[in-house]
Amino acid sequence: MSEDFIYIDSFSTLTEYCDQLKGASWLAIDTEFEREKTYYPELALLQITDGNNAAIIDPIAIEDLTPLMDLLYDPSTTKVFHSARQDLEIFFNLEGSVPAPLFDTQLAAPLLGYNEQIGYANLVKAMIGVELSKSHTRTDWKRRPLNEGQLRYAVDDVVYLAQIYEKMVDQLTQMNRLGWLDKDFEAMTNPEIYEPDSSQVWKRIRSANRLKGKKLSVLQALAKWREETARTENRPRNWLLRDDVIIDMAHQLPDNKGAIFSIKGLHERVARKYGVQLLKIIADSQNKEPQSQIGKTRKKSLNVEQEALVDAMMAIVRLRAEENNLSPVVLASRKEIEHLVKNDVSLVNCSWRSQMIGEELNAFINGKLSFKVIDNQLQLIPVE
Repeated sequence: MSEDFIYIDSFSTLTEYCDQLKGASWLAIDTEFEREKTYYPELALLQITDGNNAAIIDPIAIEDLTPLMDLLYDPSTTKVFHSARQDLEIFFNLEGSVPAPLFDTQLAAPLLGYNEQIGYANLVKAMIGVELSKSHTRTDWKRRPLNEGQLRYAVDDVVYLAQIYEKMVDQLTQMNRLGWLDKDFEAMTNPEIYEPDSSQVWKRIRSANRLKGKKLSVLQALAKWREETARTENRPRNWLLRDDVIIDMAHQLPDNKGAIFSIKGLHERVARKYGVQLLKIIADSQNKEPQSQIGKTRKKSLNVEQEALVDAMMAIVRLRAEENNLSPVVLASRKEIEHLVKNDVSLVNCSWRSQMIGEELNAFINGKLSFKVIDNQLQLIPVE
């Protein structure tokens, strides 16, 4: 690591540091947190830099983080993360909203030819040529004191994140793609991402689509109860009921304490504490109509004409991907194109892809563009 850092564990030092960073055009941020024993992630460290002044902030030692929050929620400063979802959840739980505007290097990477969902270590190696150490990946970040190696390991992430961000901005600006992700970044501020509707969390249970009628109603009610109870008690969902336990309870429909205790995988502690409550939920929900399973419809097969149309559209994808130095899969997968053809939907609203290919695919479907071979090269031309 080429940059020194300071360790901040007092309110006065935090205030001084945040004053120093006020007015920064951007800040690179990373967090370390724990959630093995809790529903909500517990912030253990926060690493931050403006590209020149790196710091590790200890939120366990500092009770009042107001100066930090004022800095992070300044709308004139872009907050830079990699794979921001979990980091942002922490801030949402603390403040009820997420800091904006945002820039996520994982979302931006495909615009520069990297794979979607690229991991941070792979991105650092590809863009900067640095192999990140894995020596402290299993650190308990809530334990104090942290040694020098652990601190340097933590701060390295944000130092290299700053370098990646600056390179990305330069490259995306040169390619006229910098604004393409604005809608994606704005979408990440949606509160529903970080506080899901408890009545809808049953959709995350894989086998839910196999149930119908009162069994599905029971599953939905149990999933809702688990979510709300986990939040209230700040405990992991699976500490209450695992998915397979909810499935078994929905199938077996226990109606007495003995039946509850016989459910395989249900912890005795949970059965004793919540048994009566669970029995009431199961009994009451059997008389309710289950929510519809939107999105669980049977897959439709493509006919011959649709297969041919998908092939033609994939040719357009490959042409535009080659022109823009992107992987065709990053631009649009065959599965996505099949979905467009089968469901008659549009790519126009699908973020940056719409600017590169969405409108063109829709024009082709609507007969406004066609193929022509010119000088042994396949080209798209307007239909006159």
